[in-house]
Amino acid sequence: MSTNDRDLDDGKSPDEYTDPDLREASEAVMEDTIEAVVPYMPIVLPVMGGAMMFLLAFIAVFMA
Repeated sequence: MSTNDRDLDDGKSPDEYTDPDLREASEAVMEDTIEAVVPYMPIVLPVMGGAMMFLLAFIAVFMA
């Protein structure tokens, strides 16, 4: 494990870093996953709902 790996994996938030280069690098890497997914939800939810209804209907017809 290199020095940089230990520095990034010490549990601190980027605001607590004293090294400006390390703070800049960690802020560039840090991204909120929820905020990245939210714009796609109006498209993904109806499409997946439709696919699920189709699959459930297919199973019901197949079982009947």
